[in-house]
Amino acid sequence: MEPQTILVLAVGLIAFGLVSARLRDSMITAPILFVGFGIIAGPLGLHLVEVDYSSHTLELIAEITLVLVLYTDAARIDVRTLWRYHNLPTRMLVAGLPLTILAGTLAAMVIFPGFPVFEAALLAAILAPTDAALGQAVVTNKAVPVRIRQTLNAESGLNDGIALPVVLVFVSLALATEGPAQSASEWITFGALQITLGPLAGLAVGYAGGRLIDRASASDWMTPAFQGLGALAVAFAAFALAELIGGNGFIAAFVAGLTVGNVHRGVCEFLFDFVEEEGQLLTLLTFFLFGAVIVPQVIDDVTLATLLYAVASLTVVRIIPVILSLLGTGLNVPTWMFLGWFGPRGLASILFALLVLGENQSEQAAVIMATVVTTVFLSVLLHGVTAAPAARWYSRMLGRMGDCEETQPVSEIPTRFRGINSN
Repeated sequence: MEPQTILVLAVGLIAFGLVSARLRDSMITAPILFVGFGIIAGPLGLHLVEVDYSSHTLELIAEITLVLVLYTDAARIDVRTLWRYHNLPTRMLVAGLPLTILAGTLAAMVIFPGFPVFEAALLAAILAPTDAALGQAVVTNKAVPVRIRQTLNAESGLNDGIALPVVLVFVSLALATEGPAQSASEWITFGALQITLGPLAGLAVGYAGGRLIDRASASDWMTPAFQGLGALAVAFAAFALAELIGGNGFIAAFVAGLTVGNVHRGVCEFLFDFVEEEGQLLTLLTFFLFGAVIVPQVIDDVTLATLLYAVASLTVVRIIPVILSLLGTGLNVPTWMFLGWFGPRGLASILFALLVLGENQSEQAAVIMATVVTTVFLSVLLHGVTAAPAARWYSRMLGRMGDCEETQPVSEIPTRFRGINSN
């Protein structure tokens, strides 16, 4: 990365930091500002940022960010607490997520006539994960019942890791259908190894690493600083081991996070602090590069069809599956709409698209990338500006209902970013 690019980014971070408290309760979120800042500083604006779209810099940042997001998001989720107290996110993950991918696949085949079915499914799977950080004013707003806040929080913490194997399967199937029979079998075998060896590596490294850190900490052999560094190192060890044995390193990082967070909970506090600070830096850097590098790269491929799919993805493709998954829970209609609308597409979708499409120059790859970028761009804007007002509206609606299913007490799960745009 060029020194000028680093200087521009540093100035942007300082400028945002100076007014971050003033913006906390506003509709202007950090992702909106950094995407906009990236667009202004990049080729579409002042030409201050020079980062090659096909460079290893972008790929490296994407890989590091995705490993840490998958690992720390998974570590936040106490599965036993989720299963016991949080039936709403469980329904949205078990039923809502597959229905969202199915609805997204059907929408792609209608909006993009002649689009191959596996490419349509790939697009839907890339856009299925949600990013609660884009609606942080909802997740951290104490006026919203804790059960509803934690539903969105837990859903976004797990659906990226659950969707990733599905993305890899559809990538393998799409590539298999494009080549000869021998090539097809190789791609299917490759995909199978990715989604089987990856979890095994993550489970082994997460359990062994967490146990060693626990025991060394209990014996006063390990300082608090290195407890945190060791917990982070587990993520990259799992990633590297999986890649060495033919598995998928990102799935391994996700499974390692689940393992550490549920078997060795004591080593996780540093991870939550890390996400609050250093992890936030990586996220804002990703949104900045999204505006400065990725948006200019695909802007010529944006069509009316990509815009139509983006709108559909953020509305009916998300809302209808959520409503179907929540039938029979006793929730009120405003809650269905509230949970359905706040399914922002953000970091995971950007990183999935970069990693699985890369420099693929096929027509379908260009359409998928343009559609993903358009959807994320609209989501950053629309979910950002509606988060605070919608949270206030929803709070007023529930206030008129009195005691209801939504207000039932549940245990809280740590959010990814506790300090951005919180109310």
